[in-house]
Amino acid sequence: MRGERTMSPRSSTPRRYANPLHGVDRIDYKDVALLRRFISDKGKIRSRRITRVTRRQQRRLAAAIKTAREMALLPYAVSHPSRPKGEG
Repeated sequence: MRGERTMSPRSSTPRRYANPLHGVDRIDYKDVALLRRFISDKGKIRSRRITRVTRRQQRRLAAAIKTAREMALLPYAVSHPSRPKGEG
């Protein structure tokens, strides 16, 4: 019996996750509080695998984030205060 693993039976239904945009009727580039939830600490747009949104919602989020960046509502990249200026 040593070294044997018991395999759990796989369920036939896929696992469901709550959609973080449930109840949001429109993704607006001016809603910075909503858009910040989908940006990493470094300023990158988080993937669908991480945020659990649909493909259509991910495309709309990306467009809204990019527009907000152009309008200077969101930063392109987060500055690191621990690194001295001129390095890196």
